[in-house]
Amino acid sequence: MKKKIALITGGYTGEAEVSFKSAAFVQEQLDKQKYDIYPITITLDTWFHVTETGIKIPVNRENFSLDIDGHILTFDVAFIILHGSPGEDGRLQGYLDMIGIPYTSCGALTSALTMNKEYTKAVIAGIQDLYVAKSVLLFGADRKEAAEIVQQNLTLPYFVKPNAGGSSIGMSKVKALSELQEALDKAFDAANTGCQVLVEEFVTGREFSQGIFRNAKGELVVLPATEVRTTREFFDFEAKYVAGLTEEITPADLTEEQKERASGIIRDIYVRLDCKGMVRVDFFLETGTDKFYFIEINTIPGQTPQSFIPQQVRAAGMKESDFYAELIEAAILPAPKLQR
Repeated sequence: MKKKIALITGGYTGEAEVSFKSAAFVQEQLDKQKYDIYPITITLDTWFHVTETGIKIPVNRENFSLDIDGHILTFDVAFIILHGSPGEDGRLQGYLDMIGIPYTSCGALTSALTMNKEYTKAVIAGIQDLYVAKSVLLFGADRKEAAEIVQQNLTLPYFVKPNAGGSSIGMSKVKALSELQEALDKAFDAANTGCQVLVEEFVTGREFSQGIFRNAKGELVVLPATEVRTTREFFDFEAKYVAGLTEEITPADLTEEQKERASGIIRDIYVRLDCKGMVRVDFFLETGTDKFYFIEINTIPGQTPQSFIPQQVRAAGMKESDFYAELIEAAILPAPKLQR
């Protein structure tokens, strides 16, 4: 009997647009001989599924079921492809935990923690060979004095970004103090990001993104890294999603020692944060020092055709359909004995 998959997408933030594209790609790749796939859209107003005939079916939130022509449909697993809130901040995971539906992503606590960039940096501090940029975390109460606080603690240039945002929405690079206030306002005002702003000192170097997942056997599998080279000032929303603005090299041109060191760091991050499913870690390799600097971790990485994870899956010699099936089976099966 085919497993019933709720492919959850949409969301409450500006990343919803990307979520729909990611979910469409995942649905296209999933093996229809093994899975019955039901896209579920979550918005601030409603949760629903649209049938192949165009009928909109509301989700019963008491047990996450659908009533289709009098037949109550429940799911074997939720495949979460919802970037931003509530899919990436732990809210959806907490709900699914309460009603007993397994899912493909990190758990509620890990998801909530990793949406907070500064808190994540505090937890991963001390991992061997991993460095973090000097930073300041600003809360809503700090807004009037924010520029002064930044100048007192950090040295230009800065990266200014919402502490709980994604897809580089609300993010700016500040090279002069005259640009700081506008960048702070942009980050504070980013929708549904908690009114917290993280300001970091800029790290000069090459930028990389690298995926990792735990398979159904409990093994950690690190995917090949991708190097990001953009014509933009930094890897912002447009650079991520507008064709032609960024060169993405997969697998990245790293020495064997650098590959081994990066792989060990990413495994340690995954274990330290108690991750599940697939995640993606972004980092800099600092010019002149060869140090790996942590940027952030993404627990619901983009899955559009041009996204990093699909690129890396192909570079590892896997088919996307097999990779997504591995995530589903790992979520459904009893927890295996974990291996690092």
